[in-house]
Amino acid sequence: MKKQYPMIRSLHKEDIDRVAAIWLESNIKTHDYIPQAYWEHHFIPVKEQLAQAEVYVYEDEKNIQGFIGLDGDHIAGIFVSENSRSRGIGKALLDHVKAKNTKLRLNVYQKNGRALRFYQREGFRIWRECYDEAVGEKEYEMRWETWMPARAQSDRP
Repeated sequence: MKKQYPMIRSLHKEDIDRVAAIWLESNIKTHDYIPQAYWEHHFIPVKEQLAQAEVYVYEDEKNIQGFIGLDGDHIAGIFVSENSRSRGIGKALLDHVKAKNTKLRLNVYQKNGRALRFYQREGFRIWRECYDEAVGEKEYEMRWETWMPARAQSDRP
């Protein structure tokens, strides 16, 4: 049976190198306020953790273009390759996990305005302000629930 593209599917062992490369490239590009060395230092441990995590990839006829990682109801991140951003891949991945869950939560750096606006547009609301001591940056914990009306919570803590 011929594969139908694009598709979202579970991570396979042979996908790990491509997914890890997207993780590194995305973090370096979207978090320019965090030293590149931080992401490079965490590359190998993250690569090892990917094999143990719940990960869904977005694949087109060419290659994996993005992925989403989950730990229970916590979204560890949505990562899309640089040349595939703003094409609906992140939304498709998020919709995929929303269909499987009644509630989700995530953390986003306050300086990552593009991601913050994306999650708010997708129905996530700021739950509380946090501080990531590892990188010295403020972040928001955001939450989404199927029953939560669009304006049930404030967009600011």
